Amino acid sequence: MVLDKGQIYHLYNQGNNQERIFFQKANFYYFLKKIENHICPFADVLAWCLMPNYFHLIIAVQNLKTSYTENTSQKITANEEVSAIRNLKPPNQHQLNNSIATMLRSYTRAINIQQDRTGSLFREDTKAIWLGSIDGEKLKYQNRSKVGGVDLNLDESHLQTCFQYIHNNPVKARIAQQITDWEFSSALDISGIRKESFINKGLIDELGLRI
Repeated sequence: MVLDKGQIYHLYNQGNNQERIFFQKANFYYFLKKIENHICPFADVLAWCLMPNYFHLIIAVQNLKTSYTENTSQKITANEEVSAIRNLKPPNQHQLNNSIATMLRSYTRAINIQQDRTGSLFREDTKAIWLGSIDGEKLKYQNRSKVGGVDLNLDESHLQTCFQYIHNNPVKARIAQQITDWEFSSALDISGIRKESFINKGLIDELGLRI
């Protein structure tokens, strides 16, 4: 998984053998805190959705360590894990990759203890699909036809399509009648129903994304 600065990616993974990864309501909240601690210091989160056996994220990878820390200092309780991440040198691809891996390993350990289970919780590889690159506040699509060996035909609607697809997962899975009925997605934040969020609403607006 290669995550380059200034690029937008769709990240996703699911339970090993399509098994559940969230067993209790508290598990969803715990994983969200993991995202905030392990991904937000390295990237802007544009969308997220947690489902019983998988998760989706859209992130824009940028050197945002300083601005993120300043903007969220009142929202995150100080602890050793967050302090360690904030004290890293300016983020790079390897730091973000390692932080994602750490997030999934630590979550797996907690769930294994809770469920009295052993072994892998997630599939081996977290997928990262490239959606475009940010130059300042504008989205640009690079002149390349393959990402990770997969042919892509990207245009400016691709990010918007993925954005809506992620938020529509609960409706498609028939666990919600409309996207804002599902508590564990960024649809509530983007629609303004929920106020506290780690998504970057400003960048979402600049990119013209809508649910």
